[in-house]
Amino acid sequence: MEALTTPIGCKMLEIKDLTVEVEGKEIISDFNLCIERGEVHVLFGPNGCGKTTLLMTILGIPAYKVKKGDITFNGVDITDFPTNERVKLGMGMSFQHPPEIRGVKLGDMVNIALGRKGEKIDESVIELAKKLNISVDFLNRDVNLGFSGGEVKRSEILQLLAQAPSFLMFDEPDSGVDVENIELIGDLMNELMGRDEILSKRERSGLIITHSGFILNYIKPDRAHVMLNGRIACSGIPEEVAKHIMKEGFERCVKLCGAKVCAE
Repeated sequence: MEALTTPIGCKMLEIKDLTVEVEGKEIISDFNLCIERGEVHVLFGPNGCGKTTLLMTILGIPAYKVKKGDITFNGVDITDFPTNERVKLGMGMSFQHPPEIRGVKLGDMVNIALGRKGEKIDESVIELAKKLNISVDFLNRDVNLGFSGGEVKRSEILQLLAQAPSFLMFDEPDSGVDVENIELIGDLMNELMGRDEILSKRERSGLIITHSGFILNYIKPDRAHVMLNGRIACSGIPEEVAKHIMKEGFERCVKLCGAKVCAE
């Protein structure tokens, strides 16, 4: 494990010297990250360190103001792009706390993700839903209204399955989910990101945020990072980083990083 340096030849997502403010407060400072095509990275960090802010900024949510730095996606500078343009380019996200949307049925939302706004729920939507043990009755419920934690996560993954983006972001997919649901979600995340393919054949990349690291029981990322105080403090082999976090905590893990305990 070592201090992060930006790799050469990034093909999917590259973030350089990013500084972000939310409501006038600086949350992310001089942040650098590079994810190549076919790679999945996991980002650890304590609550409040800027992990969710990073995902919201990558997706272009207006409240997250870029004060400095650049975000490049597939060679295109998207720093000033609106969210809808980033989605069109192939970005998708599973939110940790998505809003309730009264009057919009989950099935309708899946149709929107499929590019079929206004159409009836058909067999293709039902087949996608079956992968997540979602019934037709559930598809007719208002989005996230009265959903349990596991139902919210499955709803988010269902929409990503329909959208099939090339770059996927997951904000704490293991938070508030029981064992049965997290295994199902992990399997579908692997499918979405093509993790069964050899690296040279993978077309999709991903960035997973986790506090507990529990999702790593079901997904094997290529690289891990620890985020502290709005920037990446260290990076390394996911299994080794997770082991030291669970044993020593985030701050101690970073100190061990400097001692090359987790050297690659």
